[in-house]
Amino acid sequence: MAKKIVKKIKVQAVGGKATPAPPLGPVLGQAGINIGEFVNQFNEQTRERMGEVVPVELTVYDDRTFTFILKVSPASRLILKAIGKPKGSPKAPNAKVGELSQAQLRQIAEEKMPDLNASSIEQAMKIIAGTARSMGVAVKD
Repeated sequence: MAKKIVKKIKVQAVGGKATPAPPLGPVLGQAGINIGEFVNQFNEQTRERMGEVVPVELTVYDDRTFTFILKVSPASRLILKAIGKPKGSPKAPNAKVGELSQAQLRQIAEEKMPDLNASSIEQAMKIIAGTARSMGVAVKD
């Protein structure tokens, strides 16, 4: 007999540095998951993405086992990494914090493509450019 899915949870944790402390612990505890086991598996699989925010889609089954899928970092994090800034503009779109080149835009769009609702790289680039503008990051033509 197949295992029955009890819950689907979406969480974000820092790659290679997940701990059972809040905010992760309480969310996983409510789902009835072995928190230590999740933290160990997550840290093992995200070691090469150390310090990067990694979204996780977690599926919990009726026998308290779980599976999870690692997603690409949020577009905003990828943009900030590309321009080398800690955060976006508090007064976007008027105050700019940096500039993205077309090459950087394409690279971010290609990396984020699996999670985007776009059928071509050009559409993906438009989505990323919109995110950049909303953060106060100019996109060079």
